[in-house]
Amino acid sequence: MRTYAELFAVREFRNLFLANCAGIAAHTTSALALGALTYAATSSALLTALSMFGAPLAGVLGSLTLLSAADSVPPRRALTLAALLATAGAALQAVPGLPLWARFAVIFVNAYVGSVAGGARWALLTDIVPVDAYVLARATMNTSVGVMQIAGFGLAGVLLVWLSPYQVFLLALALRAVSAAVGWFGLAERPARASGRVTVARTHLVNRTIWADPGRRSLLLNLWVPGGLIVGCEALFVPYAGDRAGFLLAAAALGMLVGDVVVGRFLTPARRERWIHPLRLLLAVPYLAILLSPPLPVAMAVALVASVGYAATLPLQERLIAHSPPEARGQALGLHGNGMLAAQAVCAALAGAAADLVAPSRAVALVAAVALAATVALTPRPAPDRTRTRPAAARGRWRLRRAEQVGAGQNGPVNDGRPGGHPRVAHSPAWRTS
Repeated sequence: MRTYAELFAVREFRNLFLANCAGIAAHTTSALALGALTYAATSSALLTALSMFGAPLAGVLGSLTLLSAADSVPPRRALTLAALLATAGAALQAVPGLPLWARFAVIFVNAYVGSVAGGARWALLTDIVPVDAYVLARATMNTSVGVMQIAGFGLAGVLLVWLSPYQVFLLALALRAVSAAVGWFGLAERPARASGRVTVARTHLVNRTIWADPGRRSLLLNLWVPGGLIVGCEALFVPYAGDRAGFLLAAAALGMLVGDVVVGRFLTPARRERWIHPLRLLLAVPYLAILLSPPLPVAMAVALVASVGYAATLPLQERLIAHSPPEARGQALGLHGNGMLAAQAVCAALAGAAADLVAPSRAVALVAAVALAATVALTPRPAPDRTRTRPAAARGRWRLRRAEQVGAGQNGPVNDGRPGGHPRVAHSPAWRTS
């Protein structure tokens, strides 16, 4: 499966794609409407920013407490329940007299539950398409997210000129309902990946199992930190370019689109592997040129070229899937997604703090230099193969089996009759998970 025609010929992928597009459009339209309401009520830039972009912080809490539901609940049900809750949230936001604190509570509850939906969605994608088509499918989904964000913000901006924020929330409500309906009627019912109840104990145990493996830990850090720092650079576009910042944001979005299309559609798996490190360096190096305060066209070229480097996350996600046991794949992908969003929020705040101390151009270059240093520091070094009496995968499966018993309320010893389990995937030894 190497073409978009083949990909969209898969009925479930089409429906998952449409449901995700509707959900992203609903989120962006309601975020801008809520931002307009918040600023009108408080005149606070901080509260307005939190209303629009602070929700990922609730996703961190979800990752620590609820994320095991990404594997313990059948995926169609998890996605539909999250979409229905978001629909109810949009309905509440459309109520004119709702207090501001209640509006914040609604978005954070939705984000908390949505932290599970992300892991379930990306794990389900691995079931819908063949293994060799995952990168193309994920790149296509990534592209749709960017397009729908631009369309959602643009549409909401136009509508807010003519309509009240409450009426824009009604549009978001309709889009949320479409997402829930397409997810429920367009996806097949599948069993949960893991048995046992959804508990905080199980979430903690599986998180520890995922994080304890050096290879998976390295992959997660490489997926979180450098990209999060570059989002910090992008967060300074407004201080750097003022009312022309939109051109820089558009250039960055175009670069990301180009990277996803080229890497996801045209590179073979072997070439994707070879391009990981160059793309990761490309993400940071061009932004060093902003230190010279170049004119807008040059800065746009910098943002476009650098953002192509975001495509390195596609083969890294491919590795994370290959090195995660199937019964914990949803939680591993949920950790990746929620950690990435949290890292972006934190790095954007740190970059903004830096720009309060030095000129925006210097702050961009400084954050890019830190991103480059982090990229080099986090690049794994080849390690010699070592013989272990108990493979890491077997230890991971023991912990996951233990997590299932914890979720079922059992506290007795675990008897795993198999000496091993999850096979090693033949990747570069620099990214081994043992």
